[in-house]
Order: sequence, then structure tokens, then C-alpha cells
Amino acid sequence: MPSNDDIRVGKIWEDFCDSLKDAKAVLFRGGAPTTDRDLAAGLRMLARNIPIALDKEYENADPLHPEFIHHMDWRHKFGGDNPDALYLWAPINGTDTYRVTGTWGSAAYVAFTVSDRGDTKLGSRPAGHLFGHDMRVDAEGRFELIVSPEPPDPLPANWIQSSPSSFRLMLRQFFGDWEREQLMSVHIDRLGDPVPPPDITLDLVAEGLHRTAQQVNDLTTHWADTIQLWQARPLVFRSFHEVTANRMSAATPGGAPLVCYWEMESDEALIVRVTPPEAKYWNFEFGNWWFETMDYRYRLAGTNSHYAVLEDDGELILVASHDDPGVPNWLDAAGYASGYMICRWMAASSTPTPIVERVKRSALTDHLPNGVRTISPPQRREQLAGRRRGVMRRFSGY
Repeated sequence: MPSNDDIRVGKIWEDFCDSLKDAKAVLFRGGAPTTDRDLAAGLRMLARNIPIALDKEYENADPLHPEFIHHMDWRHKFGGDNPDALYLWAPINGTDTYRVTGTWGSAAYVAFTVSDRGDTKLGSRPAGHLFGHDMRVDAEGRFELIVSPEPPDPLPANWIQSSPSSFRLMLRQFFGDWEREQLMSVHIDRLGDPVPPPDITLDLVAEGLHRTAQQVNDLTTHWADTIQLWQARPLVFRSFHEVTANRMSAATPGGAPLVCYWEMESDEALIVRVTPPEAKYWNFEFGNWWFETMDYRYRLAGTNSHYAVLEDDGELILVASHDDPGVPNWLDAAGYASGYMICRWMAASSTPTPIVERVKRSALTDHLPNGVRTISPPQRREQLAGRRRGVMRRFSGY
């Protein structure tokens, strides 16, 4: 005969699993792709969001004991994960003071962002930022950042103000040269009297699992809702902020993100052309309908201001296709029928809009300028090998 505790434990787990089952509805919404590959990616996306949500809502959800952990990486993806990025986040609240210390790296773009709770499915909105090029760092590369609701006295060199609804501190590092640029070392402490971490209880686990399942449902439907904002007008780059106005989507701060929805048959290719501006950092990101980038360990899911090969006149020409088109700036569609592209101009002198042309793959060369840059098979192999080395260096430390 099961005890009351046994029955309760079983009910907690069953409720968690039942809530996760509800998330499958996103796979069958109108407008979602229906190929086997896209549906498989959708199922994987649902599963990937479980550990992401568990970290957010249970494992690293205590603002009294914050830690910086990975937000997204090559395994855990959602919401347009930048292939160039190392995303770290820590839980905070709007009443305590937090000190962030570390040693500076050499990423092309750095931003600390405080997020406040919002009333959308995503549940947050950016509230305050401090960009790397504005931060004070000593001669040895050491820095200190204070996050607090009131300005400290004396006012520190690096400070972000929190609010009563603040709940997360995000650190973005965007890398141009994946194999050589150095990661930042960073640590966070809550200042004030130490508080022992809470003991594990059935109530705490039940609450954490409930929030986790809700977060899985909210995250997956939010980003499906978001991509469908662009789906009605494919192959046109539009401002992220313009399209997502009043939706509190957490676009990268400090720049101009442009998004394009793409569709492409197996016998087609897309040509993207633009002349990049002067900028601290810029990139193109390429992903599937579920707002996940392709597997950038083994596929070219984008390029950036370090890796991109420009034409003699400074123009950037990218080709998206399902097979190698022989140009250096290839976006590998990986067999998907549709998805998104993001262009980020960060701290740029201007924000040009890329032009997209959809052509037959067999007629690709007819639509490219004479003398367009090319890449040999051995060069492609080394290009891909270098990207994988960079990924593992960034996320695994080797």
C-alpha cells in the first residue's frame, strides 16, 4: 500500500510530465514546416528546452546564491543563438547588491544586461546595459562591476542599476576569431550577510518542476510566434525591434539586428548581398524554423567581421544552399525547407539592409558577379575544421 508521501511524489512527477506533453502542440501549428527533417528538429527542440528551463527555474534560480552558467551552447539552443557567442547568466533580485569580478578577455563584442520580469511568454525585458567598450578595466585586465538598486557611494566605475522586477544578469561575449580570441573569466557574489542555501524539500522540487514545464511551453511557443511574424513576408530583412515591438523579445543590445525569413527548395539557392559598414563587430546567423542555428561544429551557420571574405569593392556575397556552392561565405541549409537569418551590425557607422535573391541552384553562377571569390575543397575542409576547433575551445576549454 503506497504511503501518502509516495502518492504525492508520484503526482508531482506525473504533473510535470503531463505539462511537458502540452508543449508538443507547437509542432502542429499552422505554418510550421512538415518535412521529416523539420519535424525531427522540432522534437529535438522540445527536448533541448527541458534542461535549459530546468537551469532557469530550479538549478540556478536562487538570487541569494547566484552563479554564472552557460545560457546556450552548441547543444542547448533557442531564440536565435549566435554561433559566435558565449552566453552566461546568473539569477539576481532587485533588492540586493551584486559584485561581478573577473579578468577581461578579447571578445569582439561584450555586453552585460540586467533583465526585468515582463508580462509576455518570454517573461523578461532588457532593463539596463553596460557595454564592454564603456567599461573600466585595469592594466592587468581585471575589472569589477556592481549591480544594485541604488547607486553606491562612492559611485563605482562600472555600475548597472537594478529595479524591483530585476531577476537576471546576462553576459554576452561575441567572438570574431574563434580560435584565438580569449574568453573572459568572471565571478559573481551577492554582497551582504551570507545565507545558507535551502535544503531540498518536496515543495521546492515540485515548484521548480512546475516552473520548468511552464517555461518549456512558454519558450517554445514564444519563438514559434516570433518566427511567424516574419513568415508572412519571406526573403526580406526587417528590423527585429520593428517587428517585435511590444513583445519584449530580448534582442542583442547595442546594435541593429535585422531578421529575414527564408524558404528554399532542394534545387534552389539564396544569394545575400550587402556592403558591411565600419563596426566593432558584425555577423550573419543562419538557422531553421525553430529559431535554432544549424550545428555550427560541422556546418557553416554564419559568418562574421573576422571570417567573411569580401569582394574587391568591399561587398559581402553569401550563398545559402543545401550543397557546397564553392564560395567562401556559404550558409549551409542542412536540408531544411525554411528558417531565419539574422544580421547584426554592432556599434556600426550605418545599418545597411541586405538584399536576398532566390535562384535555381543550377543557375547560381549566372546570378553571381564575374570574378566572385571562390574556395577550394581543401580550403573548405580547413575552414570547417577551424570552426570546430573554435567551438570546442569556447565551450570545453580545449
